[in-house]
Amino acid sequence: MNIIIRFILLLNLFLLSIGVLNAGNLMSTINPSQISSVPDSVFQVGEELVYNVSYASIDIGQVRVKQIEEIDKDGNKLYKAIAYIDSYKGIPFVDLHAVFQSLIHSNGYTTWFNARDKQDDSWKSTIYNFDYQNHSMYLEEGIWKSGKIDKRDTVQIDTLHQDGLSLFYSSRKHLFDQKRVLIPVVVNEKKFTTTIDFLGKRTQEEIDAVKYPVDLIYFEGETGFVGIFGLTGGFEGWFSNDAARIPVIAKMKAIIGKIRIELMSWNRQGWFPPRAVTE
Repeated sequence: MNIIIRFILLLNLFLLSIGVLNAGNLMSTINPSQISSVPDSVFQVGEELVYNVSYASIDIGQVRVKQIEEIDKDGNKLYKAIAYIDSYKGIPFVDLHAVFQSLIHSNGYTTWFNARDKQDDSWKSTIYNFDYQNHSMYLEEGIWKSGKIDKRDTVQIDTLHQDGLSLFYSSRKHLFDQKRVLIPVVVNEKKFTTTIDFLGKRTQEEIDAVKYPVDLIYFEGETGFVGIFGLTGGFEGWFSNDAARIPVIAKMKAIIGKIRIELMSWNRQGWFPPRAVTE
């Protein structure tokens, strides 16, 4: 969204948004014995996660996020990821189709980002190239695959940054930090700070994709920017309490109200949503 799911999103979320969760729902401060001791496995080539986006119980769109390649470059390990964001047909006032691609360092920050938004019969393209050694981000805007460049610019940066898609993975890496994390983000040529309080709170929730309560870790934060579907302001996330740290549910404020994002299908070797332990 712009950023995310961003979300995502963070989708960073973003990553990687939703219906109301009862705060009394088996939520407690996590202790070390409750956190999986399996090493971090946020990055797994081939992982594909599909999310339903809804507003007031109305399904409005879908987000599909996939890790497609591992690249070794100059002694660094990078992961290429892609996200497809589409509104469903027949939704009034919403006709959204976008594609995000990122090259993400194994430590979680972005090195390259491309956003494409469909406009009539063409796709507007925005590319960010990050040159951290020279404290610069190079911007290029134009029409995808046409050779037409409408704008070039350079943005000065003084720290490692996130884009809308890399934030989706960075937030997963920070899930068990149990502290406030300030994450520099670039959106639409502007620099923002996304603040996330990784509270270390364990809870459980049910989703339509499985028939049992899922073991989850809860966090909350502020995006600092406006994104796809009009996402803006505060958000909450519920990620799987395991080494994969899969975004399972998110709830985000939007111009139209509250948006819910829920995991609806997945393809990741050896992974299923962890079952919550009921006493």
